[in-house]
Amino acid sequence: MSRKILRAGILVSLTAMTAFAFDWPQEKVSSDDFFSYFAQLRGGAFETSLIFRDNSTVKAAETGTIAAIITEHNNDMGWFDSTLGNAVILVHDDDFSTVYGNIDEESLNKDLFSITTVETGTEIGTSGNSGWQNGQSCLEFQVLDLKTEASINPRNLMPHMGNELPLEIGKVTVRNEEGTSWDLANTRIIPSGRYSIYHARQSVAVPYKTKIALNGATIETISYDRIKAEDGELCIYGNSSYTCSEVYPDEDRQLLGVLQLPKGKNTLTITIQDITGSERQASYSMDIY
Repeated sequence: MSRKILRAGILVSLTAMTAFAFDWPQEKVSSDDFFSYFAQLRGGAFETSLIFRDNSTVKAAETGTIAAIITEHNNDMGWFDSTLGNAVILVHDDDFSTVYGNIDEESLNKDLFSITTVETGTEIGTSGNSGWQNGQSCLEFQVLDLKTEASINPRNLMPHMGNELPLEIGKVTVRNEEGTSWDLANTRIIPSGRYSIYHARQSVAVPYKTKIALNGATIETISYDRIKAEDGELCIYGNSSYTCSEVYPDEDRQLLGVLQLPKGKNTLTITIQDITGSERQASYSMDIY
């Protein structure tokens, strides 16, 4: 399968892929072994990296050209949303780029300063605490689509290994356009109108997709497969683009979708899905007046 086909699969939010573009940048990686998922809330912004948990050797995920080696961090990194610390940036075929951030400076492979191309598996260094993590020796790994200027969920392009972190549908709340909120555990009788639906945010795992349905009809699906800047703000995509403040209005809530609740008896169904396609679902019978 070509890289162009893979990119098309990413952009239409395909869950299942039969081929993978990159190797893992660390050895012995399992799907449940991350400090933070892509698109998690981080310092009031979307996390554009996949952050690994263990201190380990970092290697090139694929053959590429060295675009930059960053060892000083006083400059604005443009659309990179986080301070990467010591980092190596590679450019690959078809306008993909990989970024290896939070590298320990002493371990950085000195050969990288005298070559232009690295092969898959070339050692870059060891994950350190030079970046945002401060005390956490975790690799920050990014995949960028330079053609569309989007950050791609790295796990779209990696083999899936190990068990997924379990997803949970936490406390569900609805908020109308006037800002009034209701907890569906306590009340199901609310006025008609347009509502944002939230559930309790998990601290590490992020659903790969969230879906809301009304009376059996799917109203919206939000996919956490890419993050792109629009009008200076990073966004993810459902029926429209959503900024971080819309997806995460506070530290506790995550947006599931937006819908119009009509008068009458309605059934709201919420589905969250991990990257393997496994789902958790909850339904709420509601009286809308």
